[in-house]
Amino acid sequence: MSTASHGDEAHQATLIRGDGIGPEVTEAALQVLEAAGVRMAWDEVEAGAEVVQKYGSPMPDRALDSIRRHRVALKGPIGTPVGGGFRSANVSLRQSLDLFASVRPVQNVPGVPCRYEGVDLVVVRENTEGLYSGLEHRVAPGIVESLKIVTEHASLRIARYAFELAQREGRPEVCAVHKANILKLSDGLFLECAQRVARDFPDIRYTEIIIDNCAMQLVKDPTRFSVLLLENLYGDILSDLCAGLVGGLGVVPGANIGEGCAVFEAVHGSAPDIAGKRVANPTAVILSSVMMLRHLGEQDAADAIETAVHAALVEPENRTRDIGGHADLDGITRAIVERL
Repeated sequence: MSTASHGDEAHQATLIRGDGIGPEVTEAALQVLEAAGVRMAWDEVEAGAEVVQKYGSPMPDRALDSIRRHRVALKGPIGTPVGGGFRSANVSLRQSLDLFASVRPVQNVPGVPCRYEGVDLVVVRENTEGLYSGLEHRVAPGIVESLKIVTEHASLRIARYAFELAQREGRPEVCAVHKANILKLSDGLFLECAQRVARDFPDIRYTEIIIDNCAMQLVKDPTRFSVLLLENLYGDILSDLCAGLVGGLGVVPGANIGEGCAVFEAVHGSAPDIAGKRVANPTAVILSSVMMLRHLGEQDAADAIETAVHAALVEPENRTRDIGGHADLDGITRAIVERL
């Protein structure tokens, strides 16, 4: 689903600034979008840990309704308590809007120091089921059971998305990541569905790899992979590992895509310990807005922003401390805007 640009008409979209560093890094992305000449009509809504007392939920109906209406959203990071507390706002968002595909492109960013060169892969993660279905109960004192749900419908849908992405981007291979040697029924069904879809794409090589071996191969040589297709939990873990290969979560964008809506967001946390200090890295949110622009058909503006980000980060004085520099949020934002 994409929305074409109509002359000078502004794109309608939902804006969620998020918690912690969310408002700071999201504001940086808005400045960059404005400098690139993109006309956006934002419907700003509240969501996150800080609005739970006001609305009784970190993802209020008003926010979900706005995304359904505008079909596109840019979202800052939202905090989730560990253990107790409210349910993850991100999980609620994905399940409520059926954002079934988590898409994370992982590429080297020029100038960002890391251990590998030539990394160019996409993590495609099923986003709505698996262990993240959240179906847990206490069987007896000291015993808890969690249910991992795998369905043919969701597995076929995410596999087809991965192959269509590979076809669209000219990528040579889709590799399904699994643990079907142990989880023979659940991961077995996921693999069976991937195999069925693969037959419809004879020009794209289809391979399979066990998840523990995949983690090792990624660390040895990440350039061997092009598109990784994973169920929910495996995708969550390996997508962060992949981000670490190219400099960390501060430089990797993300999107959650459904049939009717798409939410673009940085995949890092809300980092409350540095909130308000203006030292956070806005690159991931800015590159997520680049993904949003491509989704909206604004290719030229997307390319211009991506080029400006790369040109800024080549200069050591523009790198924030998470990628080995000393720049602050305002410094890197200013450097990107100047290059636009």
